[in-house]
Amino acid sequence: MKLSRRTILLGAGSLPFAVASFRMDALAQSPSVAKSSEVPPILFVHGNGDYDALWMTALWRMESNGIAHDRMMAINFTDPTARKDDTVEQANCSSTEDQRRELAAAITELKRRTGAARVALVGNSRGGYTIRNVVKNGGGADVSHAVLCGTPNHGVFAWDTLLGSEFNGRGPFLRGLNDGDSEVTAGTAFLTLRSDGMDKYAQSDGRFMGQPGVPTGVTPDGPALNGAVNLVLGTLDHRETGFHPRAFREIYKFIAGREPARIAIVPERNVRLSGLVTGTPGGVPTNRPVAGAKVEVFHVDRESGERKGHAVHRSTTAADGRWGPAEVESTWPLEIVMTSPDAPTTHFYRSPFPRSSDVVHLRAARPFGPADKDAGAVVIMSRPRGYFGLPRDIVLFDGKEPADVKPGVPTDSTATLRFPASEVGRNVVAQFNEERIVARVWPASENRIAVAELTY
Repeated sequence: MKLSRRTILLGAGSLPFAVASFRMDALAQSPSVAKSSEVPPILFVHGNGDYDALWMTALWRMESNGIAHDRMMAINFTDPTARKDDTVEQANCSSTEDQRRELAAAITELKRRTGAARVALVGNSRGGYTIRNVVKNGGGADVSHAVLCGTPNHGVFAWDTLLGSEFNGRGPFLRGLNDGDSEVTAGTAFLTLRSDGMDKYAQSDGRFMGQPGVPTGVTPDGPALNGAVNLVLGTLDHRETGFHPRAFREIYKFIAGREPARIAIVPERNVRLSGLVTGTPGGVPTNRPVAGAKVEVFHVDRESGERKGHAVHRSTTAADGRWGPAEVESTWPLEIVMTSPDAPTTHFYRSPFPRSSDVVHLRAARPFGPADKDAGAVVIMSRPRGYFGLPRDIVLFDGKEPADVKPGVPTDSTATLRFPASEVGRNVVAQFNEERIVARVWPASENRIAVAELTY
């Protein structure tokens, strides 16, 4: 397939559901919405280098189906990035045992909070490893359901080298999890969700690891487990196996035992936003709180990205790294400005938040690098819940495609655009199906980066 210059992104197709257009009281009127007491508490577990906010839309969809907010939790692992060798200390990185201990503690806390005997766990990518590790090594009695989304259960690769990597299917960690006739733990119901060939971490060729033509020793079926319910979701990418509306349907069905009453997110009248500020010490993403970060929230114009009046919220983080709460309207596009120690001032542009969230996680954009030295401005286009791919995403600069956009198949959740100084103060439009975001172009000379972050 040849991509045109008009399409910089190649990825999975999407479903036409985002925010419900029906009346606000529809949720209360629907008899098919599950009662929270009928569904176990749910703990969402992120993947390698990630954070709790990736589960924001899943939390909203659960709430839209009657699951109470306080019966759900999304964990933030302190150091979410895996070590290169699981047995060797590495700054700001975690071992499989570190992850297991933190998840076990979170399960205990959710059980205490809700009074439930068991909880359901939903994990994406590396998060699924930690779920399996907890369940197999003493935690199974606390876990009723385990949903593993895009988890490379038989490795990202299976080689006789790099045996210390937890992602090596021939290494001791995965061999231990997969040992036996059944690869799941009795007493806990397991579901795996995988892509039909578009997951970059379930490929038979090593091109996504920088080794094209080298067999990985795994296949697109690698996430499946003997003894689990194994579902193929179609041509979704690695992240979408956990965060796409199609994935939500299967997650809900498996845990609740019925179809969700709706996939669309039911908007709230009054929206309160808060979350955590974290950083990337030494270039490694962590979920350690950052103190002294200043956060401002602005209502911006939908067409131009210009601010509409003064900030609606200002706060400075304390030792716990928490910011907010900010009160906004569910129809407002927003600019969130974060000034964090030792990091570029980051302007996050977001489409409206249809519901309240306490996991609006802010992590400053990466520092300027050698590739940015001649740029007058840098804009990062971000889709955290999916990878760039098929011609579903459009990036326009004042109505035209940027000159540096080239055909290709990017395989990351971000794309970087660089502009000359003459373009500072203008705008870039990102569009994903019906979601449209306008980001202003800020001068790199002032150590500022704009991030246009797609929600869906």
